[in-house]
Amino acid sequence: MKKIFFVGLFLSTFFSISAQELVDFGQYFKEADLEGGFYLYDYKKKLYKITDKSDFVRTTSPASTFKIPNSLIALEVGAIKDENDIIKWDGEKRWLDSWNKDHTLAEAYKNSTLWFYQELARRIGEKNYNKYLKACDYGNHNIGKDLTKFWLGESSALQISPKNQLEFLIKLHEEKLPFSKRTFEITKRVMIREQTDNYTLRAKTGWAQAGGKDIGWYVGYVEKKDNVYFFALRVHKPLEKEMPEFIARRIEISNKIMKQIGII
Repeated sequence: MKKIFFVGLFLSTFFSISAQELVDFGQYFKEADLEGGFYLYDYKKKLYKITDKSDFVRTTSPASTFKIPNSLIALEVGAIKDENDIIKWDGEKRWLDSWNKDHTLAEAYKNSTLWFYQELARRIGEKNYNKYLKACDYGNHNIGKDLTKFWLGESSALQISPKNQLEFLIKLHEEKLPFSKRTFEITKRVMIREQTDNYTLRAKTGWAQAGGKDIGWYVGYVEKKDNVYFFALRVHKPLEKEMPEFIARRIEISNKIMKQIGII
């Protein structure tokens, strides 16, 4: 009888953790003239709401969403002291004006400043990346041969699915990753995108060009008084399709969906 009880308990726990519900948010993608999927994890209900089962586990470059684990690792190994520590700009003009200045970690995260995180990568080193990506079970753990490009577009050896993005964010929220309390606290402050009386939104965008497509990410989580909601949006379009609003539309789609659900 005990054996049956424990088997039943295990199965019940397994299915509650793994429960998935297919949802249709197609109208928001059509309005934005983009293809892709939106994936949500309801922490209290232990329920995934997903728009596409196959896309949910399909891997692509994490692009700048990798700045979340990159910040954690950099802080933990001392590649940067805290969110106010400055790395001097090297004077090389880059395509975004906001990048062309000295940056703190907080500014580099907000501006998605590539050169800053490439400098952190040099400081972190191959050994630390291999250690922490495996320990965090982040993506396929692969850093390839180029330490400053392994998470970027066509050069990306590192690959991750929307499902794994959510799993990583849940562990970050729970602080069940191999980092100190201080590292978690700083990173969580840096990640804040919006804070109101009703919720705190922590998030990161990402944009990669791979396989003839623009790929856009928006991942993060919303903390409310009674629940936490984790989300990952990934959209794509052909490179030849002109769309100046591509970057903004990732966030617009996500916000519309989360407003419809009543999260924000």
